[in-house]
Amino acid sequence: MLDQSRCDLLTQFTQIAAWGENIQRVSNFEFRFSTFDSSRRRRIVQWVLLALLVSVGCGNIWAAGRATESAVYVVLWFDTEDYILPQSDDAAKRITEILAREGVRATFKVVGEKGRTLERRGRRDVIEALGRYEIGFHANTHSQHPTPAEYESKLDWEQGAAEFTRRERPGFEDLRRIFGKAPTCYGQPGSSWAPQAFPALKSWGVRVYLDDGPHVGLDGKPFWYGGLLNIFNIKAGSDLRPNEDWSNVDQAKANFRASYDELSPSGGVVSIYFHPCEFIHREFWDGVNFAHGANPPRDDWQKPPMKDPAQIERDFNYLENLVHYVKSFPNVRFITASEALGVMPDRAQGRQFSTAELREIAGQATSDVSFQVRGEYALSASEQFALLNEYVVRTVRKQPAQPILLSGTPYGPDLAAPELANDMNVSWSQFSRTVQDVAGFLEKNDQIPSVVWMGSKPVPPESYLVALARTTRALLETHTLPNYVTLPPARLAAARFVADDSPKLWDWVIFPEGFDAPQLMALAKLQAWTLKPALLEGGS
Repeated sequence: MLDQSRCDLLTQFTQIAAWGENIQRVSNFEFRFSTFDSSRRRRIVQWVLLALLVSVGCGNIWAAGRATESAVYVVLWFDTEDYILPQSDDAAKRITEILAREGVRATFKVVGEKGRTLERRGRRDVIEALGRYEIGFHANTHSQHPTPAEYESKLDWEQGAAEFTRRERPGFEDLRRIFGKAPTCYGQPGSSWAPQAFPALKSWGVRVYLDDGPHVGLDGKPFWYGGLLNIFNIKAGSDLRPNEDWSNVDQAKANFRASYDELSPSGGVVSIYFHPCEFIHREFWDGVNFAHGANPPRDDWQKPPMKDPAQIERDFNYLENLVHYVKSFPNVRFITASEALGVMPDRAQGRQFSTAELREIAGQATSDVSFQVRGEYALSASEQFALLNEYVVRTVRKQPAQPILLSGTPYGPDLAAPELANDMNVSWSQFSRTVQDVAGFLEKNDQIPSVVWMGSKPVPPESYLVALARTTRALLETHTLPNYVTLPPARLAAARFVADDSPKLWDWVIFPEGFDAPQLMALAKLQAWTLKPALLEGGS
């Protein structure tokens, strides 16, 4: 359909030929034909009409193509961490000026010690500049030992959560005081990732995990894990980083174009990150001081070597050119960590599940225990566990059938139970008593039990979930209580999205030589009970 302004323009040009006037005003332009005879005037009008028609047609084709595209959300974040080199303060401030010129939103994940250092140096100008953007948390001291994965590697689930709070919460609170607002997200220093951080962060009010790493991922897209929205291990944007001499900006632009074309039909998320300090130094500040487990006292800290002025200008230009190019795409939307919660809301939370929905959820449960995607919402394995157990316990207690509210995501167990080798049959009497016992455990611990007790017999929670699903379907379809319940062998299939322990997970130069954390990754796999896709609002 032609837009009105073009239609009006075409009408006015048509009137020129009809009226034969020497001067005709069209919009804000004057076209003077007095120097041409009438036949030449008609030819000019015909050419103008043809050009306008082609323009209109091309515009309509372009608009029709764009109408089928969805938003591509760009999460741009900066790990603001170097508290040794004073020039890194100005680097962070200069980045805020670039972002202001481009008019884009971003998140600065600040290390607690970096915030305190800015305060000690009297850099109120930098604090105010960063404070105009969203502030995240990037650990208390970043690379001073022990780093999070180091101290968590020897702790269990509950101890680890408490220790994370003890060591890291002071930095979080300092940033709240310094910037006048609480950080909205967290991301680990380097590859010092640990699953016990998730319950601690959630208890502080943090709802987004924003970083990169190979420890857990879901097809290169955002996901929910540990009760937090994870913008982590994202495929789109991973190839936009500068090479060693920052000469690849054209390739980075081409890579973004490819990601945009892939994502735009249904929408998607691109994650782009930088460090303010990397624009000005030739070696990371922490590698100079804390590599391979070194932990020198403050008086012995060394400043990293700086780039020359031409290199610094080249590298800031890389950022500005890339951001300018990315924002030129019509459906790109720059968002912050907290805004991502509105873009990818967890629609399962707060939902009232009808018996019809519970029957469908139960019908999709299999011995390969994993998340379910159900139209506009997704359910983790632990959420399925909680919903179905609540339905069966209400049946046991002879409570009237009512919709069941999902109001949280239980954490995974803290210990792995051996899989059943064969089916186990238990009486309805025993199963009904166990269901009530599990309900009490969930209410008290907000966690999947490591084992479910059928009297004196331990059963893994995966087998119990499958039995719950089968029982739910039977109760809803037959409206009679079974004589016995069968618990089949089952496994947590969602654990495949969590990496196996490997030296490659811990290749950060800061770790001591030979650092490994198999217990950490075993806990991480158990938390795959909480894993599910983060679905875009109004999309897939």
